[in-house]
Amino acid sequence: MRGLFNRPITKLSFAPPAPRPGRRGLAIVLIVKNEARHIGEWAQFHRAAGVAHVYAYDNGSTDGTAAELAAALGDRLTLLPWDQKLHDGRSGREIHNQVLAYAHALRNFGGAHRWMACIDADEFLVPKQADSLDAALAHLGDIPSVTLPWHNFGRNGHDAPPEGGIVANYTRRAAEPLSGARGVTNFKTVVDATRVTALKVHSVWIDGQAVTWNDRGEQGDHKGRSDPAFYSADHLQLNHYYTRSEQELAAKIARGSNQSVEARRHAARVRRNVANIEAREVEDRSAPDFLARHG
Repeated sequence: MRGLFNRPITKLSFAPPAPRPGRRGLAIVLIVKNEARHIGEWAQFHRAAGVAHVYAYDNGSTDGTAAELAAALGDRLTLLPWDQKLHDGRSGREIHNQVLAYAHALRNFGGAHRWMACIDADEFLVPKQADSLDAALAHLGDIPSVTLPWHNFGRNGHDAPPEGGIVANYTRRAAEPLSGARGVTNFKTVVDATRVTALKVHSVWIDGQAVTWNDRGEQGDHKGRSDPAFYSADHLQLNHYYTRSEQELAAKIARGSNQSVEARRHAARVRRNVANIEAREVEDRSAPDFLARHG
């Protein structure tokens, strides 16, 4: 077991940005590396959903990821180089590069937007009833934080990457998002950055408090969001295409963790997560249904 001073720094605190005049829309913060195969689809999906802007932190891509993002998003894209591993100079502890990107984005760009969502290239924000991200959240008024549970999709029987992309080919997911199984239950948060005072990858503090709301507008806290009674994906669903195909899963394992984690331990953790995701699945066509509805 690693001692305290070998553990990475995974929570950062900061003074929130001031709201800017005319702030609007939902912006996405993305940290990405070598996702050229699928990032165009990801970007086109979110553009269709009305994303106001994407702040992409490129962690050393060499495969044309940046060009794919630019082609899909045009002037809705800000691309920042983010190829680094930083450590605290006193303790030597690694500073989680993803958390650092999220904190930088919220503090520097968050004042321009009503909402910000920090998600990955394998995560899609899916409006369930509305035709846009803004419309999906419009009923929430001035609520500053919306918890979105993971909806984890497995391999769906694909050994190799299928033709036609992610959304069309991956339509079975873990049946119980709040089962508590490792790799199945987790959350991302859509936030008003002008109220955020601290964050981790999967948790955000609002005005110094561990509070959040579901997409029905019901208030809870970080601990209570795992309660099945708090679960909601009525308006906006977070689809997490964790594995994609078996070949892509193997490549994901080979790439290693975004932290300094021993390779064998990382591989075992990923395979455990996949087994839990695929143990019991249900059909979920929320993403293709959105595209069909959007036209």
